[in-house]
Amino acid sequence: MFRQFFIFQQSVLLKRPCVVSSKVGHAWDLPDNTFGAAYARFMGSRNFSPNDRPPVRFMEADDLAYVAMRARGTARFNGKQRALFYQHYFPWAIRAGMRRSTDLISIYYEHHFHKDLKDVRRRWGIIPAPPPPREF
Repeated sequence: MFRQFFIFQQSVLLKRPCVVSSKVGHAWDLPDNTFGAAYARFMGSRNFSPNDRPPVRFMEADDLAYVAMRARGTARFNGKQRALFYQHYFPWAIRAGMRRSTDLISIYYEHHFHKDLKDVRRRWGIIPAPPPPREF
């Protein structure tokens, strides 16, 4: 299993897939129960675009820059959002991260857009985030 995982990670580094609008725009047209439709709803509800990620800087090796680009996401919180994150979502993220789950950095996300969201979560070991409390 480890060898298969290593070969897959190597494939991701060699091919360097990048989630950009031109490759994932079809997600908006997928059925509501799919991973792709959930991705499109999430991105749309927050007015995010996969093309908005700034380029990685200060990395000497191209491989490291690519991994950093896949692993990071920009987050700018106002005071209320920061409080919600640290009081509600951060504890959930710690609990979810302690579970055994799939290494999400080496997944071709766009290859799974057509799959049922519940099946994707189960297969990758993802615990959905709880809804925000009413006071926020």
